[in-house]
Amino acid sequence: MSNVIDAAVEALRAKLGDGFDGSAKFHIVGEGSIVADGAGVRESDDDTDVTLSADRETFEAMLDGALDPSSAFMSGRLKIDGDMGAAMKLGAALS
Repeated sequence: MSNVIDAAVEALRAKLGDGFDGSAKFHIVGEGSIVADGAGVRESDDDTDVTLSADRETFEAMLDGALDPSSAFMSGRLKIDGDMGAAMKLGAALS
């Protein structure tokens, strides 16, 4: 597991607590993928309800609170594939 993925897993655990109602994958381009679901947050490439893809800088900015997930999506920095309702719930949890 890369240091970027390790740090992202820890940051997501801090924001989401024990897990997420639904399932979401965070694909960090060039680094790997993280899954958040009812079982918690972990490095994984499992199939999920929604996949959010962005570069490392975008994910770090969202996790640090410097970039709103909705703004990242509207500006094209964040790509979403799948259930938009789950993405919106996740965006609210990250804000």
